[in-house]
Amino acid sequence: MVVGARIVLIVLGEPKRDRQSERRTATRREIIDAAWQVARDKGLAQVTLRDVADLVGMRPPSLYTHFASKNAIYDAMFGDAWTQFREYSKAAEAGEPRTSRAAMRYYARVFFDFAVEFPARHQLMNLRTIPDFTPSPEAYAPSMAVMEDFIARMARHGVTGRDDIDLFVAIVSGMVDAQLANDPGGQRWSGLLDRGINMFADNVGITNERSRA
Repeated sequence: MVVGARIVLIVLGEPKRDRQSERRTATRREIIDAAWQVARDKGLAQVTLRDVADLVGMRPPSLYTHFASKNAIYDAMFGDAWTQFREYSKAAEAGEPRTSRAAMRYYARVFFDFAVEFPARHQLMNLRTIPDFTPSPEAYAPSMAVMEDFIARMARHGVTGRDDIDLFVAIVSGMVDAQLANDPGGQRWSGLLDRGINMFADNVGITNERSRA
């Protein structure tokens, strides 16, 4: 027995929260959401620091403590958009058909519906509509992850050629652009999507009978 010894109890708990960092992250999220709202209401090119600041209850100069410029906000939106789509497409994997031709149509529909649901978001993700804006490597990374996921999905159904992947992307993207430009809110090119993908499947030799392992 040790008499007079000091016993030190160390209580292990959660690390101390960085509340300042949490508040900053939450404010940045609020600013990005506000920018998306302006883009939805007025168009992507019409996003202004003043409108964004008004929505979040800030003075415009205060935004510069979170984003260095309007292009920095676009950059965050770009990364956010591709992150949204990756989550959307990952969730859709549960419904992927087993037959390859049906899977091709399914992949096309997942992207098409996401794109036409929010035209301004599609413009930022896939079209060069903002002068002097190029996404940073950090913002571009989610789009690369999406393409890697897509290539892996196509490979499961026997489509591995880079030219074939590019052709599929061009068909779907072109139909999205045609739908938004000529029949926004309608079904004209949406109704042709399956036919276009069937033509693609014919070209690369995918039959209804082929199914993934």
